[in-house]
Amino acid sequence: MAKKCNQKMKILHLAQIFLKETDESHPLTIKDIIAKLELLDISADRKTLYQDFDELRDFGYDIICEQKGRNFYYYLGSRDFELPELKLLVDSVQSAKFITDKKSNTLIRKLEGMTSRYQAKQLNRQVAITDRVKTMNESIYYNVDRIHEAINADVKITFYYFQWNLKKEPVLRHDGKLYEVSPWGLMWDDENYYLVAYDSAEERIKHYRVDKMLKISMTKSKREGKSFFKDFDMPKYTKSVFGMFRGETQQITIRAENEMAGILIDRFGKEIMIIPDDETHFHICVNVMLSPQFIAWIISLGEGVQITAPKAAVDMMKDEIRRLCRMYGEKDQA
Repeated sequence: MAKKCNQKMKILHLAQIFLKETDESHPLTIKDIIAKLELLDISADRKTLYQDFDELRDFGYDIICEQKGRNFYYYLGSRDFELPELKLLVDSVQSAKFITDKKSNTLIRKLEGMTSRYQAKQLNRQVAITDRVKTMNESIYYNVDRIHEAINADVKITFYYFQWNLKKEPVLRHDGKLYEVSPWGLMWDDENYYLVAYDSAEERIKHYRVDKMLKISMTKSKREGKSFFKDFDMPKYTKSVFGMFRGETQQITIRAENEMAGILIDRFGKEIMIIPDDETHFHICVNVMLSPQFIAWIISLGEGVQITAPKAAVDMMKDEIRRLCRMYGEKDQA
C-alpha cells in the first residue's frame, strides 16, 4: 500500500530530486534518477520518465538535457533565484542588525532550500562584520508583519515601548501605558527598523524602533494624519533624522550618568561592560569610528555623557567645541 501511495506522488518526488539533487555542475543520468526513485519505493522506466520530464517542463521547470559522450545528463537549469542572488540575500540577512541571530539562521536555512544541496553549502558562509550588535528582541520579525497588516487595514495600533536600564533590563516607557498611533510606513535606516507614525495627541509625525515595541495590537479606529503624509518624502525624512560617517576605529572611554545607560546600550549592545564610577555615574570602553559624526552624537546627548579617553578623542571634542564657539561666538555677543 505504501509503495502504491508513493507511486501516486512520483511527479512530486521527481521535482524534488531536480530541485535538491541537481544543478549545472551536478547533473544526473536516467539511471541515477531511477535509482533515487527506487530508494523512495517508486518504480520508473525511461519511457515514463521522459513523459514526466515533459510534464515538469510544461509546469515551468527548466529541465536541461546535455549529452556527454554516449550518456545524457539532466539537471534543473534556471530557478526562481540564481546562486549569486541567494548569496546576496544571505549576506543581507546575516548582516541586518534588526534581525536576531536565531531568526537570521532560520531565514538562511529557508534560503538554502531554494537551491541544490551542493550550492546550499556555498550559502553557509560568514559575512565579515566587525562587532555587529544584533537586535535583542525576537518579536521584531512578527512586529513588522503586524504593522503592515494595520497599514493595509487603515487602522491605528497600540503597543508598549521600552528602553534598557542600567541593569540591562527592559523598562516600559510612558509609565507603562499603551501607545496609540496611526502607522503610515516603515523605514530601515542606520541598521534598524523604524515605524513612522502619526501621533494624534501631539499632532505630529513620530518614529519608533520596531525592536522596542511590544504587544502590537490593531484597533478598530481608523488611521489619522493622512494630510501630514500626503506629500511625505520618506528618504528625505530619513536623511534629516539619521546620518553615518566613517573614521578611524579607536577604543573610547565614556563616562555617563546612570540615566544614560539605556541610550548607550542601544548604541553599543548589551555586551558592553558597565563599570560603576560613583553612585550616579558609570563608564564604558567601546570601539568606535572616531569621526565628527560620533563627536556630534556625544554632544547631542548633553551633559550626561563625556569622553574621557583617549587623548585624541578628547582633543577632537575640544576642537569641535572651539569650532562651534568660533562659529556662534560673534552672534552671541551681538
